[in-house]
Amino acid sequence: MSELNFADLVKPSNTDQSTALRVTVLGGGSFGTAVANLATRNGCDTKLWIRDAAVAADMNQTHVNKKYLADYPLDPRLVVLSDLEQAVRERDLILVTIPSHSFRSVIQKIKPFISGQAIISLTKGIEAESFCFMSEIIRQELPEVPYGVLSGPNLAKEIMAGMPAGTVIASHSELVRAAVQQALHSALFRVFASDDVHGVELGGALKNIYAVAMGMAAAHNIGENTRSMILTRALAEMSRFAVELGANPLTFLGLSGVGDLFATCNSPLSRNYQVGFALGKGKTLAQATTELGQTAEGINTIVQVRTRAQELNVYMPITNALYEVIFENAPPMNIALSLMKNGHRSDVEFVLPHQAV
Repeated sequence: MSELNFADLVKPSNTDQSTALRVTVLGGGSFGTAVANLATRNGCDTKLWIRDAAVAADMNQTHVNKKYLADYPLDPRLVVLSDLEQAVRERDLILVTIPSHSFRSVIQKIKPFISGQAIISLTKGIEAESFCFMSEIIRQELPEVPYGVLSGPNLAKEIMAGMPAGTVIASHSELVRAAVQQALHSALFRVFASDDVHGVELGGALKNIYAVAMGMAAAHNIGENTRSMILTRALAEMSRFAVELGANPLTFLGLSGVGDLFATCNSPLSRNYQVGFALGKGKTLAQATTELGQTAEGINTIVQVRTRAQELNVYMPITNALYEVIFENAPPMNIALSLMKNGHRSDVEFVLPHQAV
């Protein structure tokens, strides 16, 4: 299907299975499962692809993702597959929740089966070495395909529990934005739209850095004053870096910026917060990630962003301090102390015409 066909798909109250949007979610982690379940409940013809055939068969029989969301039953209409071609061919929207380190290889594998489907990245990370964001990987591997990114404060267990939440679909295509809104928008899950693809994607990736920091801070029982300072300066740091890469700083005032930052930095449900908390309790990085059992994108993002920030000469004290704590055995308090240095700065980025460093 070409992008022009989206106009025929985006119709109000389109819940008839014969004309419903055909949605596939690649990746059966907690968030991928939650989004697939949401699309199914919205009346979409939905498939969820996972690598393990035995697990797929079990999920189809029990309607439960026992590894990631054991306490939450899935809509029985959701079809779980391990055959990638069957999952991708003749679909309308492909939502990709694959971890960043495997994202490119999966996109390469589905390339022979793509005939115009829109590809939407839900992955909040950066590819190691290349510093490519997921939308860039999509453009490189599938240059003719319409694409977008979805990001926001979307903790999977809360979505499965039916708690009200919101997210942002960013795409340069109005038709893609409308199709994703139709697929996922519901009474309890609001889908906002943006055309700042890079800004929305940066917000989703960068906030993982500060979730690690806040988890570590929680392990050390720091006070609310310190937590608030770290959180607000994290937003400034994110914005400063993103603007250097061409994003709109106002994007960071929305759900994909401050919204996602607040949720991820204050919730024990966040994988990156959990890793930071374990590190703060004295566990090694290997122990923390093994116990988590899922990918914590923040660790790789810290490494990638620190390197790029140094190349661009962007002031990022929290990211630098985190790197030193995790990889160079610096004391955790350095994260807070890093904000007490370097003279006078504007409280709000981009307000004063000249900022002292």
